[in-house]
Amino acid sequence: MVGVELIIVLLAIYLGARLGGIGIGFAGGLGVLVLALLCQMKPGAIPFDVIEIIMAVIAAIAAMQVAGGMDYLVSLAERLLRKHPRYVTFLAPLVTYSMTILAGTGHTAFSTLPVIAEVAKEQGVRPSRPLSIAVIASQIAITASPISAAVVFFAGILEPRGISYLGLLAVAIPSTMAAIFVAALITNFLGKELQDDPIYQARLAKGEVTLRGASVFEEKPGAKRAVLLFLIGILAVMLYATAISENVGLIQNPVLPRNEAIVVFMLTIATLICLSCKVNTSEILSASTFKSGMSACICVMGVAWLGDTFVKGHINDIQTLAGELLNSYPWMLALVLFFASTLLYSQAATTKALMPAALMLGVSPITAVASFAAVSALFVLPTYPTLLAAVEMDDTGSTRIGKFVFNHSFLIPGTLAIVLSVAFGFLFGHLVL
Repeated sequence: MVGVELIIVLLAIYLGARLGGIGIGFAGGLGVLVLALLCQMKPGAIPFDVIEIIMAVIAAIAAMQVAGGMDYLVSLAERLLRKHPRYVTFLAPLVTYSMTILAGTGHTAFSTLPVIAEVAKEQGVRPSRPLSIAVIASQIAITASPISAAVVFFAGILEPRGISYLGLLAVAIPSTMAAIFVAALITNFLGKELQDDPIYQARLAKGEVTLRGASVFEEKPGAKRAVLLFLIGILAVMLYATAISENVGLIQNPVLPRNEAIVVFMLTIATLICLSCKVNTSEILSASTFKSGMSACICVMGVAWLGDTFVKGHINDIQTLAGELLNSYPWMLALVLFFASTLLYSQAATTKALMPAALMLGVSPITAVASFAAVSALFVLPTYPTLLAAVEMDDTGSTRIGKFVFNHSFLIPGTLAIVLSVAFGFLFGHLVL
């Protein structure tokens, strides 16, 4: 029956990938239903702890967006890219990485991708280079964001094993940043030069390539205030999570556990933004970040529930088969996480489904931390929203998906960035932890 159940899981994920977007969450629920009714498997746990963090953080981000904060941040990014256009392949991932770390979601990249594409075209740089590594940076940065659901959950299960919240970030941030920089350096040489690309030349001859120039930014009255309040919220989360850490112990027996603290801090910040910036709360429901965030909640709920159902149903078999293998070859955890995340389609869902089992199998905490970035292989199947957006926004045709599906512009930069992140993770892990 194990083979049948695994096929059901894979078919549900495949169906979700075909539906796209929120559909993968729907298909995850369908998979749980089939496993329960057809295979008599007990449903696993719905990851409400992850979902509540995503919802609260997204609520604060959406409030900041309506107040004009996101537009203000994008204007700063555009100013940086246009000031140093020759270095767009290095600055673009820095921008998307930074915005994702601050926001806890990679969907913030949507707003900067058009700017990256335009600056690259203006300089005659092949847009696929900065666009591809920028999308990858926005995905990997989730594993280094202080308020991402994946980091918060992972920190929670690492704490009893002697690695604190700040210890996790102290490894994740420098290892992923170093990996993105090296990957950007290599990506800068991928593909033909723009003027030598026949697809670009054909589009140029047909008049299908346009340059829009710098955008005109009109700052809303409360934009800067909204950004400041959101940054204060992130700082408050980090300070509180550190203070209640067992390794620091500044607050003994805290009334608010870490997850609940993040939720109330973020909702409080959203309230302050709405009050001080005079935000019309009805507009928050139609904000792009709110829509994408709520879609992510459904995806995590369905897919992580499906994964947890299968893993818990066969935990003894998994321990027997995988325990000795992972103890002998700990780097294989990164490989497992890599391929799992291509199917589970979410860093938080992959972390929730596999990391507790990996630690239960005896994988060392340092190995788990070093391998953490591998949950970001959302680029392998060219169906992720930011990936598709980058393809659509590049009218030169240099950022494309090949006829064989997997031969797309993001595969090499993404795989390279994750391999480097894991390698640097082991290095910094042994130095810091």
